[in-house]
Amino acid sequence: MSDLDRQIEQLKKCEPLKESEVKALCLKAMEILVEESNVQRVDAPVTICGDIHGQFYDMKELFKVGGDCPKTNYLFLGDFVDRGFYSVETFLLLLALKVRYPDRITLIRGNHESRQITQVYGFYDECLRKYGSVNVWRYCTDIFDYLSLSALIENKIFSVHGGLSPVISTLDQIRIIDRKQEVPHDGAMCDLLWSDPEENVDGWGLSPRGAGFLFGGSVVTSFNHANNIDYICRAHQLVMEGYKWMFNNQIVTVWSAPNYCYR
Repeated sequence: MSDLDRQIEQLKKCEPLKESEVKALCLKAMEILVEESNVQRVDAPVTICGDIHGQFYDMKELFKVGGDCPKTNYLFLGDFVDRGFYSVETFLLLLALKVRYPDRITLIRGNHESRQITQVYGFYDECLRKYGSVNVWRYCTDIFDYLSLSALIENKIFSVHGGLSPVISTLDQIRIIDRKQEVPHDGAMCDLLWSDPEENVDGWGLSPRGAGFLFGGSVVTSFNHANNIDYICRAHQLVMEGYKWMFNNQIVTVWSAPNYCYR
């Protein structure tokens, strides 16, 4: 059994890795992620998962229901960390699976995959508590900068954590963003990770989140038409049923953290 397979088995039991192992894993992951596009190609069939937020045992249930990787092909839409109790184990297991089966699991960046956000919402404190230093947090947040911004399934389904941007009308415009940086406070990269669809907005509106925008059905219709896609798949918002279609099935929200924050 390789070191990596042993680490995967250990992480599946919700046991964190040693700091030195985390560092080595992150370096290996970086070599894989750096090659991926801002709009990463994904083949169907694929199982799409929304926000996990450190809810390790709920993620284990997802694998139980959906099938283990690599038997099942997975796309995770970001927000792996913060708020839940097991952000370290959750993110490291996903990262280890990515290194082991790079073509069978795709990880894209959420708004919580950020240095600034994780210092407020729990991941930083969890790393400090479990390792006694900020090193593991630093290794992981360095990896965040390499995560792809979106995915395109069979050229027909555009997948992103948050939503659309008023400065982006084509997928090619996303492809040329320099993603290897902390999530900016505004602009295209920020909007992709922070924006939300909204029934009561025509066109674009200000987001109550203080980052990104609200966008209406007409925006989705024209984006999908311009890029010849069937619909958009995104996460970022709690939906009690686990998924929710909007705008005549032109966009779907997927949420994968049940009993989120014990609601």
